[in-house]
Amino acid sequence: MDLTRDPEFEIFYHKYLDWFNQNCHFDLYWLGRPIRKNPFDAWVYQEIISSTKPTLIIEIGNKFGGSTLFLANILDSLNCGRIIGVDITHDGVKDLQHPRIQWITGDATSQEVLEKITKEISNDDRIMIIEDASHEYLATLKILELYSPLITPGLYFIIEDGICKEDYINGPKPGPIEAIHQFLKTNSDFTIDKKMEKFIFTYNPDGFLKKLQ
Repeated sequence: MDLTRDPEFEIFYHKYLDWFNQNCHFDLYWLGRPIRKNPFDAWVYQEIISSTKPTLIIEIGNKFGGSTLFLANILDSLNCGRIIGVDITHDGVKDLQHPRIQWITGDATSQEVLEKITKEISNDDRIMIIEDASHEYLATLKILELYSPLITPGLYFIIEDGICKEDYINGPKPGPIEAIHQFLKTNSDFTIDKKMEKFIFTYNPDGFLKKLQ
């Protein structure tokens, strides 16, 4: 049964995500640290990491560090990998230290920050990227264009918060999902992996981009 084709489910889907955004999204914690992640998406992240085993995760947009710590703990359980956390400020993570986490402060859309990240990459790294920055259309598109060459074939470039397109979400319009679609018009190296939206309730519609082999 395809629930997405059920008109009644469609109504419930939007009502639930609206309720979740108002009541839960800004009041979630991972081991005591604020984490603004849809739990369904977070579960998929650990499945992706477990199955693809990246040696380097670049997380663009870190806020309070809850999601960065979550990713580091997954890597701890697999006994491999490290994280580069990128944001224009890291004031919210000054107290967060973890042997797998390295912070790079600056605008991810700048060539300077890209060069700093590139210097930390080794030839044998297997790289995935999670983009959770401003969600502005032009910024998201630029990050897609700048960082897509770094992704290892078979791994993922996850663009968060395509849900911004919905009227009940306070976010840029156009935003991430429009940037994704524009990027894919001129880049055939990536495909949208809809299987990663298996729980349906996702904040990242069309946002799980898999780099083709």
